[in-house]
Amino acid sequence: MASPQASDSPRTTPVTAEIARRAATLAWQDLPEDLVERTKQCLLDWFAVTVAGAQEELTGILVSEALEDGARGPATLVGRSETVLPSAAALINGAASHALDYDDVNFAMCGHPTVTVVPALLALGEQTRASGRLFIESFVAGYETSGRVGRLVAPSHYQKGFHVTGTVGSFSATAAAGRMLGLDDRQLAVAFGIAATQAAGLKSNFGTMCKPLHAGTASEHGLRAARLAAKGFTARGDSLECDQGFASSQSNHFAADAALGEPPSGWHLRNNLFKYHAACYLTHAPIECAKEIRLKSNFPPERVRRILLRIDSGADKVCNIPHPTTGLEAKFSLRQTIAMALTGVDTANLDSYNEAVTQDPRIRALRDKVDIDFKPNWAHSLAEMAIQLDDGTTIEAVHDSGIPWADVAKQRRALETKYDSLVPPVLGAAGARRLHDAIERIDSLADVGELARASARV
Repeated sequence: MASPQASDSPRTTPVTAEIARRAATLAWQDLPEDLVERTKQCLLDWFAVTVAGAQEELTGILVSEALEDGARGPATLVGRSETVLPSAAALINGAASHALDYDDVNFAMCGHPTVTVVPALLALGEQTRASGRLFIESFVAGYETSGRVGRLVAPSHYQKGFHVTGTVGSFSATAAAGRMLGLDDRQLAVAFGIAATQAAGLKSNFGTMCKPLHAGTASEHGLRAARLAAKGFTARGDSLECDQGFASSQSNHFAADAALGEPPSGWHLRNNLFKYHAACYLTHAPIECAKEIRLKSNFPPERVRRILLRIDSGADKVCNIPHPTTGLEAKFSLRQTIAMALTGVDTANLDSYNEAVTQDPRIRALRDKVDIDFKPNWAHSLAEMAIQLDDGTTIEAVHDSGIPWADVAKQRRALETKYDSLVPPVLGAAGARRLHDAIERIDSLADVGELARASARV
């Protein structure tokens, strides 16, 4: 997917005000029917990865820190029994939802949209007894904001080393929380200013606990920004375009036309991409290439002489850990995930990413045979692979993981399978059904607190 280029529009274009206006005025009647179903699918996926991610060590550390800091309160923690203050819930649920790197992606944002939006809305909605319809309106407002702000500063914002989920995600969380609170467009523009001064997240921390922390801090910052703006807290109302503002300080690009133009298919939400491998999304196309070659040729790994991967050069600084030693590092290693796919390891299974698999002699041998040709200006989601066998035979495959599924019903079935693999082991069969039912009924819920509480571990 090509990145938007710099616009000729001057940085005085009132982008902040316009993005705020669109988010603040979005209403139920503006939403095509398919967007309600797509929102439910995002929730189905988000709760699945968050329930599972809530069991991770990093989530436990954050919960312990919050409780030690006196943050006990009424807000639900997904997949856990503790309750905390809403701001702490936004942080912890956000980090938990990104802990497995198994959450959804949008290339307009160049990051993970849902993990910044839902935690803020869940905490705020439970506190204010918001309706399910307001939740959906607010979710779409936040999601669309992620695409607009992402396109504004792409591609150099990401290339400079900023983790878009943490930076742009602060604006999407703010838009969502602001819409739920009923902020008008001027208040929301000020809230964006409060968010802009908090937006942070470095790609250099990929492969560590800080990467999921970025999702949590973005959600917490967005919730704080919206609530402060509602109380009259001041900030600039032009934070995206002003001198030394978000765009000028964190990007060489100011693509106002791309940010304010119509997204492909009319809505950024229609271009959401779900993960079916529990690893960095830029490894997915290579994994699919390796799987295709293995399934159609059925050769033992020992016959492989050389593996050539062609992929966008941006992956070099995202998921190119050459010799991973932990399960978390394995998720950010092109060589490791290719070797796993070629040896038949289930890359959708969370348990596949562990220290032992990184030390497997057959996998290590395959890793050493991978040569990567990083191509400048390629689509982030495109991969080409050529595997040469010991008899000189070369087998090739091409895959683009950036194409949204056209069949929404088929996508629903795939997400149901993913949900069933992640939620029942934690919540039990009855708990998983209760949560699933609340997700399906969200547009008729009078109080989304019911949804939040259904996700708790009893």
